Amino acid sequence: MTPFTPSLRHRGRPRLRYLGALLLLGLLALLAACGNSSSGGTTTGSGSTCPSTKQLTGAGSTFDNPLFSKMFQEYPKVQCGINVNYQAVGSGAGINNLLQHIVDFGATDAPMTNDQLNKSTSGPILHIPITIGAVAISYNLSGVSQLKLTGPILAAIYEGKITTWDDPQIKAINGGLNLPHKNITVVHRSDGSGTTSIFTHYLSAVSPDWQSKVGAGTTVNWPTGVGAKGSSGVAGQVKNTDGAIGYVELSYVLANNIPYALLQNAAGKFVAPSLDSAKADAESFSNIPADLRFYIVNGSGDNAYPITGFSWVVVYQNQSNSDKGQALARLLWWMVHDGQQYAQPLNYVPLPDTIVSKDEAQIKAMRCGSSACYSGS
Repeated sequence: MTPFTPSLRHRGRPRLRYLGALLLLGLLALLAACGNSSSGGTTTGSGSTCPSTKQLTGAGSTFDNPLFSKMFQEYPKVQCGINVNYQAVGSGAGINNLLQHIVDFGATDAPMTNDQLNKSTSGPILHIPITIGAVAISYNLSGVSQLKLTGPILAAIYEGKITTWDDPQIKAINGGLNLPHKNITVVHRSDGSGTTSIFTHYLSAVSPDWQSKVGAGTTVNWPTGVGAKGSSGVAGQVKNTDGAIGYVELSYVLANNIPYALLQNAAGKFVAPSLDSAKADAESFSNIPADLRFYIVNGSGDNAYPITGFSWVVVYQNQSNSDKGQALARLLWWMVHDGQQYAQPLNYVPLPDTIVSKDEAQIKAMRCGSSACYSGS
């Protein structure tokens, strides 16, 4: 029997079908690419569009750095997440970098002053509270634990009026502690620092002498002491100097295993810096201004730790690059919502709901051309 052999006409049909399928797939890919090119980004599974920006840059607060390091490690893993290059150069430098358009956002533990805001060449700047932390008073004194200090004593130490650890004023509130006759080495920040601003606002609140002679700010004319750059610099200087005292965000003293003092609060109680005591201080302030520029030092309440502060991200309200502005708004929204899960494990206080609501309004106020930068709910 002669085997069946398809004709040339029949043998060509599978090949034509194959070529037709390839042409159809190519046409669909081209249409999809055209659809994406109109928005400048990629479409997510939910139908929303991710900005095409691949990286954002920020600079500023060292107070925030342990938290930001974790946040920016995790953010690329989320939907529409991107890389964030953050440089912990101090709040003052972060503000200057924003004003000079070197970075996409600044971070500061001191709200910008009116003079700084007036230097903007790109319109209004928004303050977005991002976290809350306690400024611990760290010290290096062998054999001494649970040291107690009051605000006026701390101010006198930083004024150079109390110079030894066995000073009668320190001994009077530390009964039972064997305080050595040893010189106190005062350590402070050498760079423009929001942590310094929180600390000096506290000293100004508890010491009229400090307020009149030194005052408060990201930089001050220190009456005494040695300077160190950044929170890590102060922590390292205290840890390596016998008899030293310094001020750093709580996470730094815990990471470096440095002792820290109990501080007398406005209610007369001696309180250690902690998540709960920082939260208690923050909760004692309810009159928050509309522009979200404020300090919360020396709050009322038995459990309030008095050297506590917010930290902010600062951004231009009017974004010159719409795609980048959308990416920045998405990042900020994530930081004040899902990103808060990383605060407590790193000894920062998660933002209260009242502040999150105010942050949402600030982020929604960001403008990318004629539209809002943030397009979510």
